[in-house]
Amino acid sequence: MTCLECKERLNYIDHKNAMDAFGLELCAKHMLRVEKIIKLKGTPKEAIQLYYGLKDAGIDPTLEWWDGKKSVDIAISRVRLNIEVDTEYHRISHEQAITDLEEAMHSFKNGFTTIRIPHVIIKFYLKETVQNILGIAEGLKANIKAI
Repeated sequence: MTCLECKERLNYIDHKNAMDAFGLELCAKHMLRVEKIIKLKGTPKEAIQLYYGLKDAGIDPTLEWWDGKKSVDIAISRVRLNIEVDTEYHRISHEQAITDLEEAMHSFKNGFTTIRIPHVIIKFYLKETVQNILGIAEGLKANIKAI
């Protein structure tokens, strides 16, 4: 049992607290850091899980990246990919849909692709979600080289 961030050995209490809160192995220091990000930015717990899943898969993601207009849940800047985790996916209104489309347009104009992932997909299919994002990143990387 080691912290996913700093590789420090975890004691039972730190391990239990982090697993209960986030389903991740984090030391007390990094658990506080994640809690602060969630409180300040409203980051979904599933975005934190996806971030660490992508790191574990060898991707170098950025959590809560500023795109010039707003904070993006996760960015993979090497392939210019923004990932938003939707927690209100089942209750989307037409106003929210147009806002999402406008944000995607803003990102695209700046050379970024934005994908939106419902939080329940990450909650129940984290490994599959990570694999799909790896495939998307691979495709974007190939297209960047082709241009």
